[in-house]
Amino acid sequence: MVLLQEKSQAPSRITLQTLEIAPDITTIRSLDWDRDRFDIEFELQNGTTYNSFIIRGDKLALIDTSHQKFRDLYMDALRGQIDLSTLDYLIVSHTEPDHSGLVADVLKLAPQVTVIGAKVAIQFLENMVHIPFKFQIVKQGDRLDLGQGHELEFISAPNLHWPDTIFTYDAKTQTLFTCDAFGMHYCDDHVFDEVPYILEADFKTYYDCLMGPNARSVLAAIKRMEPLTIETIATGHGPLLKYHRETWVNCYREWSAAQASTEPIVSVFYSEDYGYSYHLAQQISLGIAKTGVEVELIDVSELDRQDVRDLVNTAAGIVIGMPSQEDAIAQTNLSTILAAAHGKQAIGFFESGGDHDEPLYPLRNKFREVGVSELFPPILLKEPPTVALDQVCEEAGTDLGQWLTRDRTVKHMKSLDTDLDRALGRLSGGLYIITSRKGEIASAMLASWVTQASLSPLGVAIAVAKDRAIEALLHCGDRFVLNVLEEDNYQPLMRHFLKRFPPGGDRFAGVKTYDASNGSPILADALAYMECEVTSRMDCDDHWAIYSSVQAGRVAKAQGVTAVHHRKVGNHY
Repeated sequence: MVLLQEKSQAPSRITLQTLEIAPDITTIRSLDWDRDRFDIEFELQNGTTYNSFIIRGDKLALIDTSHQKFRDLYMDALRGQIDLSTLDYLIVSHTEPDHSGLVADVLKLAPQVTVIGAKVAIQFLENMVHIPFKFQIVKQGDRLDLGQGHELEFISAPNLHWPDTIFTYDAKTQTLFTCDAFGMHYCDDHVFDEVPYILEADFKTYYDCLMGPNARSVLAAIKRMEPLTIETIATGHGPLLKYHRETWVNCYREWSAAQASTEPIVSVFYSEDYGYSYHLAQQISLGIAKTGVEVELIDVSELDRQDVRDLVNTAAGIVIGMPSQEDAIAQTNLSTILAAAHGKQAIGFFESGGDHDEPLYPLRNKFREVGVSELFPPILLKEPPTVALDQVCEEAGTDLGQWLTRDRTVKHMKSLDTDLDRALGRLSGGLYIITSRKGEIASAMLASWVTQASLSPLGVAIAVAKDRAIEALLHCGDRFVLNVLEEDNYQPLMRHFLKRFPPGGDRFAGVKTYDASNGSPILADALAYMECEVTSRMDCDDHWAIYSSVQAGRVAKAQGVTAVHHRKVGNHY
């Protein structure tokens, strides 16, 4: 084993460790001893590590790199292990910066290398490294022969915990490289899990924060691992799992099974290489996720019938992107989805935009006969996707997610203590309409959680629920109008904007408006208005607290009085 100590002074102690963990496989472990927080998600008690791996066959492969803070140490160690001009493959398990932070550095020194990754990972990398590179997209079950018995098999593991995650299995050494999955933020010189009891708390905390929210994806990944004979699980963080690996995997299985049984999930079926299927599936999934519902994106052309049946059986909602009529696997899986669907599920359909889409309406009628609830009108693609169509897809996903969580919402409304609930209800607020236009997209929302937040500069704060359609138009730099409603004259506007609009529906049909200087609509019947620009957002669990500078405004009626909203209870509007 070689231990390298950082040469220059740094604010935290970082070291590097290299070790052969199996024949022809070397790990380079970047040890971050003093890191006390990972992203914004949770506090670290014992630092963390970033693990990278070299596999030597007739061809040479590197699995993942490291965090940018280890640039000099890592690149020196990598050059000490291999001649970068002979590196054949760089396998990117996923593109989170703590594992891919030095990909650009490797590409500059090894321009001949072929980057291996999921389709989404390659797309992410193209936007990250800003230099051309050779690549090979891999999917579930694809193989790569390095020679000398090192035949690698790739396992799709999306959402663990990034959407582009893949596992890599080396059949010769029976080593499974899992990046974030089965890892932990724990830093010490022990490469393997010899002493499990000192790791248990960090292992559970890591699962709860990163893996638990995607429990069904965890179970799907474990199922894909079952045919493999595994000697070592080579994780991306913490010690490698060798001595107690079955115990760790069983923990994931039990925790995920318990969590998956209580939370709804939507299975979104698409055809990755057909038309605009993946793009539209992503937009719909974004809207679903805003409601707190888990989403699993599935290539309908990849899975076998049993996997499809299992996914449908556990799904509360199903979304189908129409595949090609010439895709025999997809056609078989559509029949499997139809056979497994039942009347308690929600469903939605969209066209993919290929040349030979399976007809949507005959399939839709068959699902109606099963009794499933259609939650949004079919999304029909007549031209390449536009921003407006993306908004329709996102709002359709949000409608589906809100329908699935309706019982949870009612339960939450009843959950607060009566006295506390009534006390919170005494917090009154004005009544406002937030309006925004961004390019060809316009939206509006009735709001009562609004307050002036600063004097210099003039600023207001607004709480916006995460599943509101207008939330997508209220990011930093976006502009909007805050319309103040008038007492004794607010009912028509309030009734209008409380209506449930269909995905992409015109919020301003039949309402008198004129444009503000920032392009957003001003309501002609408002008492006053202010033109605002978003300068910051704070995550407040089910809402965003949006702080905005106020740049202009006027009062329409000098003697008018702001409408006030009085609640009786405090756990819903």
